[in-house]
Amino acid sequence: MSREKWNTLLIAFLMLALTASIILHPKASLEASRGGLEVWWTIVFPSLLPFFIISELLIGFGIVRFAGVLLEPVMRPLFKVPGSGGFVWAMGIASGFPAGAKLTARLRKEKQLTNIEAERLVSFTNCSSPLFMFAAVSVGIFKNPALGILLASAHYLSNLLVGIIMRFHGRQTEAQNEIRIKKFPFPLFSEAFGALHETRLKNKKPIGKMLGDAVLGSVQTLLVIGGFIILFSVLTRILDIVGFSNMAAGILSQAFYLFSLPETLTKPLIAGVFEITQGNMEASKANAGLLSKVIMASFILGFSGLSVQAQVASILAETDVRFFPFFIARMMQGFFAAILTWVLWKPLYVNRGGISETYAPPNGIEELEPLNILYSAGPLITLFFLCLYIWLYWRKNAAY
Repeated sequence: MSREKWNTLLIAFLMLALTASIILHPKASLEASRGGLEVWWTIVFPSLLPFFIISELLIGFGIVRFAGVLLEPVMRPLFKVPGSGGFVWAMGIASGFPAGAKLTARLRKEKQLTNIEAERLVSFTNCSSPLFMFAAVSVGIFKNPALGILLASAHYLSNLLVGIIMRFHGRQTEAQNEIRIKKFPFPLFSEAFGALHETRLKNKKPIGKMLGDAVLGSVQTLLVIGGFIILFSVLTRILDIVGFSNMAAGILSQAFYLFSLPETLTKPLIAGVFEITQGNMEASKANAGLLSKVIMASFILGFSGLSVQAQVASILAETDVRFFPFFIARMMQGFFAAILTWVLWKPLYVNRGGISETYAPPNGIEELEPLNILYSAGPLITLFFLCLYIWLYWRKNAAY
C-alpha cells in the first residue's frame, strides 16, 4: 500500500477515535467545549475584533504602505522584510495571537510581500499580548505581578532573535530581487506620501463599503479562531481522560531527568503543547521551584500551542505562504524564551524584590482585575458584532 493510502488510513482512524471518545465522554466534552466558548466569547472576540477592523482599514487606505516606505531602512537590513512589516509586528504585539498571521496574509494578498518575505514576517510577528502576559499569566495564574516584566522581556527578546535568524530563510530564492530591494535605501516623506496617495486612488470602494468588508472579514476570521479554541479545548480534555497525557508525561520524564528538570513539569508541557492557557495553569500548580515553573511557562508562551498554530495554518492556507517555517520558528522561540528566562531571572526578578514562594492558581478568570471590564462587557460586544455580521452578510448576498 502506498504512503498516501497509509496517511489516509491513519487520519481516518484518528478521526474515528476522537469521535468515539467524545461520544463516550459527553459530559467532559461539553464542559471543555463550554470553557473554550467562554474564553472566545468573553475575551478573544472583543479584544481582537477592533484591531482586525482597524488593520483592514489602514491597509485599504494606504496608511500601511506609508509606514512601510518610512520603515524600509530599518526592517529590510534587520529582518529582510519590507517596511510594512514594522506595522504588522507592532499590531501583533499589541493584540496578540494570531493578528500577525492575519495581517501578513492580507499584505501577501495585496502583493506587498513576496511569499518568502511573508514566511519570514509571520515567523516573528505572532506574539502573546502584554495584557495576556501581565494580567492573565503573571497576576491571574501565578498571582505574582513581578513576573510580568520577566516573562514579557524573555518573550519579546526571543521573538526578536527569531526574526533576525529567519532573515536568512529563503535568501537563495530571493537573490533575483536584490535590485528591487535596494531601489530606495533612504526613503523620504514625499515618497511615503506618494505611496499612500497611489494606494488610496487604486481603491475605488466607498468608505461604507470598506468598513462593511472589514467587519465581515474580521468576524469570519474570529469565527474560525473560536472553532479552533473550542476544538482544542475538547481535544486536550479527551487526551487527558484516555490517559495519553500521563503516558506522554512518563516518556518525557526520562528526558527531563537527563537535563535535571523536575519531572512534575512534564504534564504542564504536554498541556502547553496543545493550548497555552491550560499549560500555564498546569505549570503554576506543579510541585517545583518557581524558577523552573516560570521557565516552563515561558517556553509554552513562545511555542504558542498547537491551538494557536492551527489558527495560523488556517489563515495562511488562503495564500501561498507555507506553514512549516512558522512551526520551526515557534520551536526556536520556545527554547530561546526558556533560556532567556533563566538568564534574566536574577536581574529582572530577584534583584527587583521578587520572592520565591509558590502561588496557587486562580479559581476563575473573573479574579483578574485588569480583565473585569472586558469579562463583563465581552459577551455583549460579541453578540452585537455577530448580529451586525449577519446583517452585513445578508445585505451583501441580497445585492447579488
